[in-house]
Amino acid sequence: MKALRFERSLPRFAAARVAGALAPGRGARPGPLRLADIDPPFVDAPGWVRVRPRLAGICGSDLATVDATSSRWFEPVVSFPFVPGHEVVGDLDDGTRVVLQPVLGCAARGIDPPCDRCAGGQVGQCLNITFGHLEPGLQTGYCTDTGGGWSIALTAHHSQLHRVPDDLDDEAAVLVEPTACAIRGAGKVPAGAGVVAVIGAGTLGLATIAALRHLPGELPTTVVAAAKHPEQRSFARSLGADLVVEPDELARAVRRTTGSMAVGDGSIDRLAGGADVTIDCVGSEATLAQALAVTAPGGRIVLVGMPGQVDVDLTPLWQRELELVGAYAYGTERHDGPGAGRPTFELAFDLVRAAGLGRLLSATYPLDRYADAIAHAAEAGRRGAVKIAFDLRNERERNR
Repeated sequence: MKALRFERSLPRFAAARVAGALAPGRGARPGPLRLADIDPPFVDAPGWVRVRPRLAGICGSDLATVDATSSRWFEPVVSFPFVPGHEVVGDLDDGTRVVLQPVLGCAARGIDPPCDRCAGGQVGQCLNITFGHLEPGLQTGYCTDTGGGWSIALTAHHSQLHRVPDDLDDEAAVLVEPTACAIRGAGKVPAGAGVVAVIGAGTLGLATIAALRHLPGELPTTVVAAAKHPEQRSFARSLGADLVVEPDELARAVRRTTGSMAVGDGSIDRLAGGADVTIDCVGSEATLAQALAVTAPGGRIVLVGMPGQVDVDLTPLWQRELELVGAYAYGTERHDGPGAGRPTFELAFDLVRAAGLGRLLSATYPLDRYADAIAHAAEAGRRGAVKIAFDLRNERERNR
């Protein structure tokens, strides 16, 4: 079958890193990613089924992998070669349309009894991601045994699959997985928070804004969003942000909204007060430093975007007694944030429908145009786009 496969190759990895440094997303062509004909993946264990992708999204972690900029932290929890793609809507052999929950927890790995995190509904915190009857793999899309969404077929455990309601089309359904990640981040906002700043307005940032405004629970009084590009700012407003500014205006916007004073001579955007919570949906050195500067003493910073290796002065984390909290994947929302007590994916289906998040899908590509697709995804904001995906529907027909 046809698939995009990422192989272990140090020379190609180095070439991808150089190309990606010249222009984001350009590591696809010289790097370890290749379009190939491979055998369909198969896991010989109970509960595993074939999924034939319809649409498969391209996310920030995929781009970091392609451009060879992802953290070496992931090396022990990835097995090669792997087929990327974890934002998937597809069909089972009986025609049931499903969305993939990609984390490979204890149930998928055949580990019984499960670890206490999986038993408690927090599969994203699974303690066994390198054990069981599967090769190491943080998620489907990074595990050699399972395949991934950038292909004609993958294999998944029934615990990973969620039936798509009939009223959601494929274009909306492919947004469910990233929306679940955004809900996880929004759920880290304590009840009663007054001002929440959201940095970044790609898919994660926009879905986070939607989560802060559409999910049940005690929602923030004011959402201030920093969005770099005009189309992003338009989406942020329509999804419920109260104030939308360019990134270099965020400190001033938070200062005005909270009545905070500036610290120093104004050469650095640092505030005496600030936002109760700042959600960083980018994860760069610049955005993390900005979050530290605009969050009020005793406040919280939530990392939803994958930060990788960054060099940031953490003095304000200490001096202002800030909390730095990660938000990865999904499970059951048991904290005091919006939607507490419900599975993250269940909330994600509701949010995609309520906020009309299917409109964030901007363009689709066939597999053989993978270099164009990845370049478009890497430059999505500048090109007036948000989510880019591979369309496998015609590919499947040609490969029957």
